[in-house]
Amino acid sequence: MNNFKFSTRSKNNLSGIHPDLIRLAELALELTPRDFIITEGLRTVERQRQLVKEGKSKTMNSAHISGHALDMVPCSPVSWNRKDFEPVVDAFQRAANHLGILIECGHNWSSFPDSPHIQLHRKEYGY
Repeated sequence: MNNFKFSTRSKNNLSGIHPDLIRLAELALELTPRDFIITEGLRTVERQRQLVKEGKSKTMNSAHISGHALDMVPCSPVSWNRKDFEPVVDAFQRAANHLGILIECGHNWSSFPDSPHIQLHRKEYGY
């Protein structure tokens, strides 16, 4: 057990996303050996369009638009190193198994790896 708590910024970034994803993030924070922050949750179509234009996303069919995805990053210190995401992604996967929630982790995608991205399973949640 750790003493990690979500900052006000992370809590604000959880606003508007699916309640199962909030529960998942909260449990993952309890389970992780590495602190993390929520950098983004719900997105507008305009924000998604900008990310596609910048090459930071590949689709306008993002789960962020419907509130079914979040982005996180390991912190203390903040790291964008792919390896540093592994304990956090593992905590999300363990939390999902514990809660019986199906998820997809962008860290595991081969065509466009997106380590910060966690989304509820599309078929299960019907979005």
